[in-house]
Amino acid sequence: MNYQKLFEPKTLAVIGVSMSNDSHPANVVFNKNRLRYPVKTFAVNPKGGSFHRSEIFVRVSDIPEKIDLAVIAVRADLVPGVLTECIEAGAGGAVVISGGFAESGRKDLQDRMAAIAREADFPFVGPNCLGIYSPDHVDTFFLPSERMVYPRVGNIALVSQSGGVLVDQMINLADEGVGVSVAVSVGNKALIDEVALLGYLSADPKTEVIAFYLEGFQKNGGRDFVSAARQCGKPIIALKSGRSPEGGRAVSSHTASLAGDYEVFSEVLSQYGVVEARSQFELVSFCESLSCYEKPIQGKIGIITGSGGHGALAVDLCAAHDLSVPRISEKVQVEIREGLSGGARPIAALGNPMDLTGSAVDDDFVAAAECLSRTDEVDCILLLVLPYSPGTTSDLGARLSRVYLREGKPMVAYVPHVDKYRMLIEGFELNRIPVSPAIEGAVLMADAMRRCQPC
Repeated sequence: MNYQKLFEPKTLAVIGVSMSNDSHPANVVFNKNRLRYPVKTFAVNPKGGSFHRSEIFVRVSDIPEKIDLAVIAVRADLVPGVLTECIEAGAGGAVVISGGFAESGRKDLQDRMAAIAREADFPFVGPNCLGIYSPDHVDTFFLPSERMVYPRVGNIALVSQSGGVLVDQMINLADEGVGVSVAVSVGNKALIDEVALLGYLSADPKTEVIAFYLEGFQKNGGRDFVSAARQCGKPIIALKSGRSPEGGRAVSSHTASLAGDYEVFSEVLSQYGVVEARSQFELVSFCESLSCYEKPIQGKIGIITGSGGHGALAVDLCAAHDLSVPRISEKVQVEIREGLSGGARPIAALGNPMDLTGSAVDDDFVAAAECLSRTDEVDCILLLVLPYSPGTTSDLGARLSRVYLREGKPMVAYVPHVDKYRMLIEGFELNRIPVSPAIEGAVLMADAMRRCQPC
């Protein structure tokens, strides 16, 4: 099946547009794409008429242009017939946002729809989903634009069985300044599932990291997923729900998936090179880190901080995530101390964590980072930056980034995320150094690089 027209359509038909209810899902999809996206958008309703000065076509075949993508938002029992009409009209694919299929006991209806599509080699996403957000191309989410928070264009693909969890992750990534290449809500995944999307996204030049929210699989689906992940060649992150018996029952009622034995599945993910996130917070941290760094690390962390307390917290968190914080050799400590300013040199503790103290200035952070970047004693540098310290300026992020660009050793940073410190944070982000508003988030970024090992 050719998925290209699903993600980069030039023409869009929205089927089910209402002339009396402007908040109907089809109307929301029609309005936002007609007004905000370059895709040429057409409305379809068997009654015909007009909507916002646009003609409503009685059927897809009446549209004078060939349709790349159809969004279907009609009653469940009508969907197989509408799908057949789209196929006969030569449409390129569809998103079925309608619910009322396997998740509510109508698996027969869902199976019939999938059989129609398979016979015609016709790709569709859904049913019971939000569908596809493809930046600068199309947005089939039936959520008003003014209520959405969209990440910038980036290199992370998000795939989720839950539309709500998908939107949460988009908001969280936007808050972290991390961009997406595409976001897909697969819902009941009657035809296109995670394995199929892995195949497409593995070859997508815009995507460098693939993140999944998984609820469960159909029979043998989990095995197919990890096998496809092993062949992918790109970092893959997975957040799995249904880990408890109670969660498994919730999964079944949501998208009619089989949660399976979580402990077995979790172990297999690790064996096949998939980085498993245990929470939405971890998922965001992992996405941000792996979107910046491709090569794995052993997990030897050098910590540079202006606060001893922050350093101690970071050491505990590193230990909890199987990251080592080795003591820095006396030779390297001497080299670092020689490069420190007069205020920090006599009082800094450099064993690791390197506590430069509240007397540190930007030059001290740079000197310490340069030395750690040139030694094999650590393979990742954790920067705990306190923008409120008297000697810290808004240039520090950019200056430390230059060290990374020169030396190539991965860095992750903790900086409190408030508008006052935005310029400092951007100095890191614009140079592809990930920044977290929590020390734990920064540690998780390093953990992701350690765990993302090739099979």
